[in-house]
Amino acid sequence: MALKKTRLSNIINVTGISTVGIFTAGVTQTAAGVAGTTYIKSLVMHNVGLATCTTGLYVYPSGEAVSGAGNTYYRIGMIDLPSNNTFFFEFNYPLVLDNGDKLVVDVVRPAFGAGIGIGSMVNFQIIGDTDI
Repeated sequence: MALKKTRLSNIINVTGISTVGIFTAGVTQTAAGVAGTTYIKSLVMHNVGLATCTTGLYVYPSGEAVSGAGNTYYRIGMIDLPSNNTFFFEFNYPLVLDNGDKLVVDVVRPAFGAGIGIGSMVNFQIIGDTDI
């Protein structure tokens, strides 16, 4: 297999309150073909909604289903994201997703402050490389 520097995804819009698998190694179609082992460098999150929301980032292992609220056992990050703000979640070393591993995000109500989460919209962009 050859490592391809390609766009791993288009901009993915997630509306709250929800939990969504946005990338699965070995399943997700990229511009270069179906993603194999994937090396994620960063994830861009931008709140296009009208109020603050909380967004979480999860890595689910192969075979684990995405349903209901995000499983905190697999959560690797969470941030309150004010309206019209952008956050870059960057790894010091690429996060490696093997066949069936999933990158999952959620958009929920913030723990503190204004915002209810419902109607929140967050755009996600995955940056990295994959084996094709």
